[in-house]
Amino acid sequence: MTDSKTALLDKISSVADLRALPEAQLAQLADELRAETIRAVAQTGGHLGAGLGVVELTVALHYVFNTPQDRLIWDVGHQAYPHKILTGRRDRIRTLRQEGGLSGFTKRSESEFDPFGAGHSSTSISAGHGMAVARDLQGRDNQVIAVIGDGALSAGMAYEALNNAGASDHDLIVILNDNDMSIAQPVGALSSYLSELISSRPYHSIRGLVKEVANRFPSEARQAARRAHHLARDLVGGHSLFSELGFFHIGPIDGHDLGHLLPVLKNLRDGEVRGPVLVHVVTEKGRGHPFAGPSSEKYHAVPKFDVITGEQVKPAGNLPSFTSVFAGALIEEARKDSQIVAITAAMPSGTGLNKLATEFPDRVFDVGIAEQHAVTFAAGLATEGMKPFCAIYSTFLQRGYDQLVHDVAIQNLPVRFAIDRAGLVGADGATHAGVFDLAWLSCLPNMMIMCPADEAELVRMVATAAAYEGGPCALRYPRGTGSGVALPEQPAPLTIGKGRIIREGSDLAVLSLGTMLEQTSQLADRLAGEGHQITLADARFAKPLDTGLLDRLVADHSALLVVEEASSGGFSALVLDYLAESGALDKGLKIRTAHLPERYLDHAARERQLEIAGLDVGGLYEKARLLLAGKTARHHARS
Repeated sequence: MTDSKTALLDKISSVADLRALPEAQLAQLADELRAETIRAVAQTGGHLGAGLGVVELTVALHYVFNTPQDRLIWDVGHQAYPHKILTGRRDRIRTLRQEGGLSGFTKRSESEFDPFGAGHSSTSISAGHGMAVARDLQGRDNQVIAVIGDGALSAGMAYEALNNAGASDHDLIVILNDNDMSIAQPVGALSSYLSELISSRPYHSIRGLVKEVANRFPSEARQAARRAHHLARDLVGGHSLFSELGFFHIGPIDGHDLGHLLPVLKNLRDGEVRGPVLVHVVTEKGRGHPFAGPSSEKYHAVPKFDVITGEQVKPAGNLPSFTSVFAGALIEEARKDSQIVAITAAMPSGTGLNKLATEFPDRVFDVGIAEQHAVTFAAGLATEGMKPFCAIYSTFLQRGYDQLVHDVAIQNLPVRFAIDRAGLVGADGATHAGVFDLAWLSCLPNMMIMCPADEAELVRMVATAAAYEGGPCALRYPRGTGSGVALPEQPAPLTIGKGRIIREGSDLAVLSLGTMLEQTSQLADRLAGEGHQITLADARFAKPLDTGLLDRLVADHSALLVVEEASSGGFSALVLDYLAESGALDKGLKIRTAHLPERYLDHAARERQLEIAGLDVGGLYEKARLLLAGKTARHHARS
């Protein structure tokens, strides 16, 4: 049965159906596509605002260009939900971010219409330039279009790509989707620059403008034609940053007006302009959202909601998130110490620093999507005696690793890295899972790494980081809520590199890192119910290792299980290295490690991801059972 709200969209099962429509019906299709996007995200949750802003642009691009032969790259998959609906995935759009369903981002293995995976921002121009060069080397004639927006132009990588692509002769179309509202309000000079461009002369017809200007020159003129071309280019984009980088700059144009979009895109498709071209399209993020309020940031990413009332489906319980606990603890430390400052890379609310900024606006710095700059900026602050907390998601900090090594660690500067979203992240999948930071942090000399087991420990570790001046340190904590434990009112700094014993036994020692203490506590209870005496230890610090605690566990037990929610090469590797060098492995110690498997885990509920990884209670039980087999005989033999 056809839905009256999507009667036209219901007839579109492929891009061929879309291209068969008369242009007069495209506005109606866009309205229906917007309604379908809202209804789908209402059921699944996800990134809503960015996709709503590019509905007309999505329709126009697929209508004009011959996708997937023409490569269409969406920078950050936040924008791509309408694209997925139009490219044969509407029947699965309500499986977004669910186990076995569609990814919340573009993904090459999901569809031929996704030529490049985009979970992190600012990659589209680099990838598009690579595709354009490959096309020309292989003698093909398809178009390559990169759509960049949602604040992605605040990243240095985008400018590196613009500089390289602009200096080439390869045909590449870059669509700058300027929605004047990235995840947080755009920062820095770029926002003012784009706003100034909006007031410049709009551009509607490349062919018409070039022809009009060319008519003012003598007819003989190859040279005149060349001059006309350059003059037209100046009239279109002025002496803009993009034109100075070598792009033919068109715009700005209204990204919601198909009458403006279609002629320009057709001219580009037909080769009216060759070489690198940038089209500045102005859109409204969240356009058509029925419940948009004064805080537009709130619908960048939304939970499930009632499409009639707008009421959001909130998780049961009222437990605080680790992010909010971190923010509260840092505010308390900042009240006591005026040298404490905080840096974020375009995620003030995602990291909780917006709360700190409310009280201390001059001590919080949002540098945009510029993680490399964020890290070295923090290093500069540290050289002058400030106490910088650099709050960045684990997977985003990967982008600043060279700066972390070269500018912070080698100089042993006391920069405090607050690493949010450490561990598995559920529906955001592999691109956002913070599973590698322990491996690439623990190999750095002088790096101190703390991993709280619960939100009370997080508060203590914020206090520890604030007091620590011995060099760089990292505090890694997961997405999601805590367990509801009471928070210390006046937290004292922890002793660096010292863990704690949670419960004592004699049969098996379990060494847990971070929030895996919840699973290992349940494991210990299950084993105790079977008559086993379990020692459970919370490492607290991944580095420096508590070697005294390790020596004690090895001396008192014949078997050891080490548990972490991270990739191989991290905490478990440090433990094994120490035990090998200390000779503990020469004495018959049975040891197993439990960490994430050597593969990328797709999006699913975090509990399901833990099960797949063998880090749920059931998976840990199987490892523990093997270690406990024959324990009595071996323990007596070692004695």
